[in-house]
Amino acid sequence: MLLRLYRFLLRFEESLLVIILLCTIIIAVAQIFLRNFFHSGIPWGDSLVRILVLWLGLIGAMIASRNHRHIKIDIISRHLNPANQIRLRRFTDTITSSVCFIVAWYAYVFVRIEYQDGMIAFEKVPVWVTEAIIPLAFFTMAVRYLITALLPHSMQSD
Repeated sequence: MLLRLYRFLLRFEESLLVIILLCTIIIAVAQIFLRNFFHSGIPWGDSLVRILVLWLGLIGAMIASRNHRHIKIDIISRHLNPANQIRLRRFTDTITSSVCFIVAWYAYVFVRIEYQDGMIAFEKVPVWVTEAIIPLAFFTMAVRYLITALLPHSMQSD
C-alpha cells in the first residue's frame, strides 16, 4: 500500500513537470504569435510563464533529488574506498537535508506573509499560491535527503 502511494507520487511529480513544461511552451509561443501577428497578447501571459519557470525548476530539483542527480562536487568521494564513500554520502545528505529544512521553513514563513498581505499575482490568483511550491519543494527534498542519509546503503538506488 505504502509502495503504491510512493509510486503514485513519483508519477504525479513527473506528470506535473511535463504538464507545466507544455503549458509554459504553449503560452510563450502564443505570446510570440499574438504579438507578431496581431499586436496583442495575453495580459497575464508573461507573469504566468515566469511563475511556471519557477515551478519547473523546483519540481525538477525535487525529481533530481530523488534520483541523486543533483549538482554535486565529487572531487573527494571518487578517491575514497566504498565504505568511506557511503559515510561521506550519509554526511552530505544529512547536511543537505538540514539546509533544505531550513530553507523550507523560511519559505513557509515567506509564503505565510504573502498570504496575509493578500496580493494578487495575476487575474484573481493570489501571490502566495504561485509561491507555494517553494516550501513544498524544499520540504520534499529535505525529507528525501534525510531518508537517504538514514537508509542502509543496500536499500538505496542510484
